[in-house]
Amino acid sequence: MAPSPTTPGRSAVRRSTASAVPALVVALVLGGVPAVAGADDPFTDHERQQVAWGPCPFPLAEGARPAECALVTVPRDWAAPREGVDLRVSVSRVAATGARTGAILVNPGGPGGQGTSLAGVLAGLHPALGERYDVIGMDPRGTGREGGVEPALVCEVPTGRLSARTDLDARDRSADSVAEHLKAPRAIAEACQGDALTPYTTTWQTAHDMELVRRLLGEPRLNYLGYSYGTWLGAKYASLFPDGAGKLVLDSSVDWQGRLQAAFEAFPPINQRHFDRVFLPWVSRQFPELGASAAEVRATWERVRDFYAAEGLLAPDAYDGVFVGMGSEIRWVFAVLLLSLGAAELDGAEPAGRPWLDDAARARFGVPVAGLTPAAVLSALRADDYTRVAGTRYAVACGDQPTRSAAWYRRLSDRQGPQNPLFGWAYGLSEPCGHWSDAPRQVLPALPAGVAGRVLVVQAEFDPQTGHEQARAAVRGAPGVSLVEVDDSPFHGQYAVGGNPCVDGLVDVFLLANSRPGHVVCPGVPLPGEDEVHPVAGPVDRAPTAVAAQSAPAPSAARDGARDRIATLNAP
Repeated sequence: MAPSPTTPGRSAVRRSTASAVPALVVALVLGGVPAVAGADDPFTDHERQQVAWGPCPFPLAEGARPAECALVTVPRDWAAPREGVDLRVSVSRVAATGARTGAILVNPGGPGGQGTSLAGVLAGLHPALGERYDVIGMDPRGTGREGGVEPALVCEVPTGRLSARTDLDARDRSADSVAEHLKAPRAIAEACQGDALTPYTTTWQTAHDMELVRRLLGEPRLNYLGYSYGTWLGAKYASLFPDGAGKLVLDSSVDWQGRLQAAFEAFPPINQRHFDRVFLPWVSRQFPELGASAAEVRATWERVRDFYAAEGLLAPDAYDGVFVGMGSEIRWVFAVLLLSLGAAELDGAEPAGRPWLDDAARARFGVPVAGLTPAAVLSALRADDYTRVAGTRYAVACGDQPTRSAAWYRRLSDRQGPQNPLFGWAYGLSEPCGHWSDAPRQVLPALPAGVAGRVLVVQAEFDPQTGHEQARAAVRGAPGVSLVEVDDSPFHGQYAVGGNPCVDGLVDVFLLANSRPGHVVCPGVPLPGEDEVHPVAGPVDRAPTAVAAQSAPAPSAARDGARDRIATLNAP
């Protein structure tokens, strides 16, 4: 990536762990404001700027309300705001349509998800929110400008550093297989650490950008709605700037009182639970021709895995990956299409079709299931380009806190694989943070007790991308935080994007009225193609309060698209 006015040129010299340590403790945050030589308030210079609102560069999504956009100038480094070349972050605003309560900033997660178009999407999907709040979107530093040309942090990985094999299978524990698997994460880590913007693309820096946005908007407090990694960002903003934080809705939560990396390390067990307890039984109900029980569907799944590998259509690792991070209905559609089409070709039969699945196939591919081939579905799924990697994902995930070593992740793979074969063998061999050598430049504090009463966590029981245990750990670590759990739900993202009236009602009471639920359990809504919820044993079954069962939500392409965007941004 060529140097730009806002992205300093690359340095060929990798920073050592030792070089990142000096003066960190001295320059850290006290009460949310870093000590800066020659300035009592690091925001003084940058909050003098005028925000010039204008048209947004991204197209209007289906069902979204129009937004206005602006570029905000921020320091490259909030620890030294008068040094280095300034950066710019893009923000959007959808004005309240009714009696205005305040402003609420929304974030889709990632790390590295752009949020400027999300403001209009959520305001359109959930008019009650857009009536009372100015909905503010933001493209966090390092992500560029959604729909525009503002440069993003992109890690340029040399092709020669990557494995040339197209048949990788993490179940193969030979020395050659393990070595081939380790090539990509090592190359990604080194490429990302070689970018001069990486040390300044962290949650600590982005939280300061958010505080500047609050000041520029003239808001006494900034309310917040964040999904997935966005729960970490929102909690850390409130931890660093407790006086500036308003009400926070943290939906599909990581353990923001603990380690961010722990959420990623939990991918294998939570994805295996999702796959075994929810997805496979659902396939057996919806597509008995693929298996009359979850065990029979699993056997079909294995046969199709072998078939795709033998035909050279899809490597085993890539096949497994389709069934990992299935946090939206659209991900389920792709997964069952891939399974059904493979089984049909393998057995010389017609692919499994259902009216709702035919409708989904027409929406995605323009033809019903009978008109599809595995190659057509695979072409829609093959999007990985390991030569140009979105650097914000790793700059944040690996740079916020100290990381584990590559050897530790290799041992994790050995431990998780036998019990969680879907992703347990692969995850520990594919984590770039295991090869990260830079030490964090700042410390992220835990949520202070005085903020807990302004936080509401929403969490699905079988979320495959942020595990239920992570959300519970965060709530236990912050007494006074409220928790809404969604029984039997296997999807990622609940409020406004899940079609669950119980969740939407409880969060609306919190955001729109002076009331806050305690610990409440909402029932899930029926899965695709079904008109009732099939209960699944899990960690929410003995929760203290329950609400009556709910029917399936009305179909909504806009809602499904919004949830799929959140799920895709936060996929393993």
